[in-house]
Order: sequence, then structure tokens, then C-alpha cells
Amino acid sequence: MESSQDEYVTSSNANYQRDIQYIFKPGNLILGSIGIWPIAIRGIERYAPKIAIVVCNSALAFAIVPCILHMIYDQKDLNIRLKLFGLLGFCTTAMMKYCVLVIRRPKILRCIEHVKSDWWQAKFSSDRELMLKYATTGRRLSMISATSMYVAGFIYHTILPFCIEHKVDNQTIRPLVYPTYSKFFKTQASPIYEMVYLAHCVCGYTMYSVTAGSCGLAAIFATHACGQIEVIISRLEDLSCGKNFEQLSDVNQRISLIVKSHVRILRFSAAVEGILQEVCLLEFASSIFTMCLPEYYCIVDWQDSDTVGLTTYFLLFVSFCFNMYILCYIGEQLVEKSSQIGTRCFMIRWYQLPAKSVRSLVLVIAMSSHPIKISAGRMIDLSLATFGNVRNCEINV
Repeated sequence: MESSQDEYVTSSNANYQRDIQYIFKPGNLILGSIGIWPIAIRGIERYAPKIAIVVCNSALAFAIVPCILHMIYDQKDLNIRLKLFGLLGFCTTAMMKYCVLVIRRPKILRCIEHVKSDWWQAKFSSDRELMLKYATTGRRLSMISATSMYVAGFIYHTILPFCIEHKVDNQTIRPLVYPTYSKFFKTQASPIYEMVYLAHCVCGYTMYSVTAGSCGLAAIFATHACGQIEVIISRLEDLSCGKNFEQLSDVNQRISLIVKSHVRILRFSAAVEGILQEVCLLEFASSIFTMCLPEYYCIVDWQDSDTVGLTTYFLLFVSFCFNMYILCYIGEQLVEKSSQIGTRCFMIRWYQLPAKSVRSLVLVIAMSSHPIKISAGRMIDLSLATFGNVRNCEINV
């Protein structure tokens, strides 16, 4: 039963509307503001996501292109070039992730509808409690990621530029977040300065929303899959009694329901990996090549006794590390949880079942022998071991 069906049909979950709002509210606020989150609206408002996508991409290009030209032609200081290189690396990666999310919007919508359908069909309070347990974890991870990114980004865009003295030919100039190419236009004159600064703030908001939103989206989908796996495990443990099987007295029918639910989770996980594999690859690559630079900036600002700069870059570094940790953590959880299904098949009271029915559990064990994984471009499996390897690479660099 899909969640898009008629409103007059009663859900199996009496708290369906409240649960859905609780789960999706952080993602709706973050990704909806940049046009990624699918919104069911009619009239002229249905063009709002497309307008947001155009505005955000324009702001990104408006900040990146002049900054590249400035670094190549105007800036000669090596230290400043290194800082600009890290900034451009993060901007470019965020823009690429944004384009991937825009392309994957239809698949994101299907995964959202899949999650809604699972919550719609939650018949037992025990199932809802298991699902809500992991949904709470996903929501908390999303909010922590968003908070850390936005706090660091707010300081970087609104405080750090004004704490650094900018002088050219003994004249103090008004600061900008991203430097611009000197041949384009006079950015110090009003109202050009205010317009450029506003565009830079929109660019920053887009970058941090893409980074936090993609990690939050991965956390929501992955924790939902973990919750569904826990529901299957509870079904396995109740296979002989049948308390959590509505009107299914036959053991073979119960096993059939378990297999169908398992296959449904595997298909959902494959769809989620298809959405996130490019995003995870970009996040993984930026973690190796880009996150080394904030560490260098922290050392430089420590030597220069620049407290604001040190705090800002440290917060950015922590935010990047935490986002990478979220992806590796949920990847580890998926592998661990999906592997438990086969293990539980050995631990249930299978000896109380008919011999022919026990043979059917072999299919469940065979499927769980290939656990669910999230990969970075189908090249590197995300796990806590991968996160440790990334940190080791950064330390060695």
C-alpha cells in the first residue's frame, strides 16, 4: 500500500502523519530550501524547486569562476593561494554533489515514498517502536551534521572576513567572502558590493546545505533500512509462535512474508546506494584531498595567534570529519544489521518447526551472506575501517 493513496484510507499506523513529519522534517527544511526535496504543490508554486536550483547554481558559479581567475592572475602570495585552493576545492565538490542530487531527484522521491509506505503499513506497536528507535538516530545524525556545518559556515561568512584587516595601497577595502577578479567590476562601490556579498552568502548556504543535506539523507534512508531489518529479526524470533503475524497460521506463509520483506529491503538499499554512490565518492575524495588544508590553516593561524581564524577552520575541519564519519558509521551499521539476519536464523527455535519449513530458511541465510553495503562509486565500501584509513592518509599527508 503506497502512501500516495486516497486520504480517506486509514493507515495501519495510527501515528503515521506524526511519524512521517518527525522523520523527514530536517531533510525537508534543508534540501527543500535548495530545490532537491520533492514537494507536492500545485499552481505556480510547483516551479519553486526549479527556480531554487537555478538560483543556487548561479550563486555557486558566481563565486567560483571569479575566485579561480583571481587566484590565477591577481594573487601572488603562496599562503593565500593555498587557502583559496582549499576553498575552491570545497566549492567545486559541493557543486558537483548538488548536480548529482538534482539528477537523482526522481529516485530520491521513490525512496521517500518507499519509506512512507513502510510506516503506513506498520501494524504492530512493537514494529513502530523498533522503526522509531532507528529513525530517531537518523534524525539526530542529520541535525548534528546540519548544526555543525551551519555554525562553522556562519562564522566563516559573517565574522571571519570582517576580523581580518584588508588594505591595498594603504586603503582599507570592504571584505568579501570569496575574492573576485579585478577586471570584472568594481566590487567596492555600492550597491554592487552588497549584491556580491549577498550572492556569496547564498553560495555558502547552498554548499553547506548540500553537504549537510546529503549526509542527512543518507542517515535517514540507512537507519530506516536498519529499522526494517530489526522488524524482520523480530519476525524470525516469533516464527514458531506467530504473535506478530496477522492471520497467518501457516509457518510457510510466515517464512514467505519474511523473505518478501527481506527482498524489499535489499531493493530499497540498492536504490539508496544508486542515489548516494557519486555523492559518497565525492565526499570521500574531498575528505582525502581537501580536509588536509583546514589542518594546515589551523597551524598557520595558531602561529599567527589568529583566534577567530583558528576557531573557524577548526569547526570546519570537525564538520567535514563528522560528515565523513556519518557516512562510514551508517555503512557499518547496515553491514552489521543485515548480517544478523542469517545469524538469527540459527538462533531461533527452528527445531520446533516442520522439517520442510526449516529448509526454507536456507534462502534467508543465503541472502544475508551478502550484507547490504554503501559504497563510494562502487569502488570503496564505507565502514569505520574506511574512516580510519582516511584519517591515516590525512595524517601521513
